[in-house]
Amino acid sequence: MTFVTRFAPSPTGHLHRGHAFSALTAFRAAQAVDGRFLLRIEDIDATRRRPEYEAAILEDLAWLGLEWEAAVRRQSEHLADYHAAIEALRAKGLVYRCFKTRKEIDIGRAPHEPAVPYVGQPLPVGEEAERLARGEPFAWRLSLAAAREALGGFGGLTFVEEGAGPAGEAGLIQARPETAGDIVLARKDVGVAYHLAVVHDDALQGVTHVIRGHDLFEAAHIQRLLQALLDLPTPVYRHHGLLVGPDGKRYAKRDKAQTLREIRAEGTSAAALRAELGFA
Repeated sequence: MTFVTRFAPSPTGHLHRGHAFSALTAFRAAQAVDGRFLLRIEDIDATRRRPEYEAAILEDLAWLGLEWEAAVRRQSEHLADYHAAIEALRAKGLVYRCFKTRKEIDIGRAPHEPAVPYVGQPLPVGEEAERLARGEPFAWRLSLAAAREALGGFGGLTFVEEGAGPAGEAGLIQARPETAGDIVLARKDVGVAYHLAVVHDDALQGVTHVIRGHDLFEAAHIQRLLQALLDLPTPVYRHHGLLVGPDGKRYAKRDKAQTLREIRAEGTSAAALRAELGFA
């Protein structure tokens, strides 16, 4: 079986060292076994995506020396595919309309307290019809209770971790989708949710190995559930550690981490940056 992996950034900002490390990790892994390396643009967040950021991503990755297959999948061009997946889950009674806002769900939680995974249930038919008639917004949520019943429990859900999770988790991992609660699969303001789109696309594109930062390790648990419910293959996961800056904090867009464009503007060469990141 051919090794297939991908790098899938969101065009919501410029790439930084952390992105470069992750992209190079996946690219070199594919090179090492004469496999395939794909680039996917995960631009389903219509409120934050920008075309100039996508153009910058392509420019930065080419500067780094990465090469990818010509067909770049842009998720925003395939929303019908994801809605079809939601309809498939709906037909099986696995999703429900949730009219609660984030504020309503968080009522009673102190600002310093972590969010508790939300678990709900469908509204009575009459009440739901009334709220729909009033045009109230809603999100499609995956029902953990319905999923557990459909699968006869979650005990058979496992995935292989070839890297390591944040606590060193490795090997055959028992999936724990219950830790995520009833996740949102689609919402009007941001469209289809990340978990559904990524599971769909990894299967469609034949991705055999998902290589990404261990900050996304927990996502593998709920994604494994979606794979089972949608009859999709499960890739091998290979999570890696995260780069941190001089302040000990991981590089992040929200913290205004120095971008690859800024690094390039300072006169740093791609070879020098690759060496700095351990890819000489």
